[in-house]
Amino acid sequence: MDDIVKAALKKWPNVPHCYGWLALDARGDWYMRDDRIQASGPFPQVKGSRVIHDKLKEFIHRNYLPDERGAWFFQNGPQRVYLQLEAAPWVWGVRAHGADGELAFEVVSHTGQRVSTVKSAWMDESGRLYLDTDLGYGVVMSMDMDAAASAVEAGLWAPQELPFAEMPGRFGYVLQPQPPAV
Repeated sequence: MDDIVKAALKKWPNVPHCYGWLALDARGDWYMRDDRIQASGPFPQVKGSRVIHDKLKEFIHRNYLPDERGAWFFQNGPQRVYLQLEAAPWVWGVRAHGADGELAFEVVSHTGQRVSTVKSAWMDESGRLYLDTDLGYGVVMSMDMDAAASAVEAGLWAPQELPFAEMPGRFGYVLQPQPPAV
């Protein structure tokens, strides 16, 4: 977490949390969802405005965390901005490296963090591939499925089937965080 964010938390400790204004899609893109967009429909059917400013994305990445419920948020100064997730809290890019039959695979998160260990692989009923890693649980970007399929064919990952609806409970994350009941 950025030092400026830590300082803001100390200065304003009781700022109300924000819900529904930021979302992460299965390609690792962030979307701003103002009141008008939220009223137009649920995420991801109505996405909102894609965040394209590099410095803002870097700030979000550095201050992206889960709470004790498994609800992911962006700590924006003193305010927690809870995210809506299309698929999972992490979105993985997969790259294949090497030649002459000696392939190595690199898995990198949408925030730029490298994965050291893939613990298990999962596939939902739509054919999306998910990896449980040392960083956490996430979906593989659709554009990287060729490299991921090569890792499966090489025997590095053996995907097990799991319905999408069961994934958040099994891996401890919340797709659509809501304010706690008062």
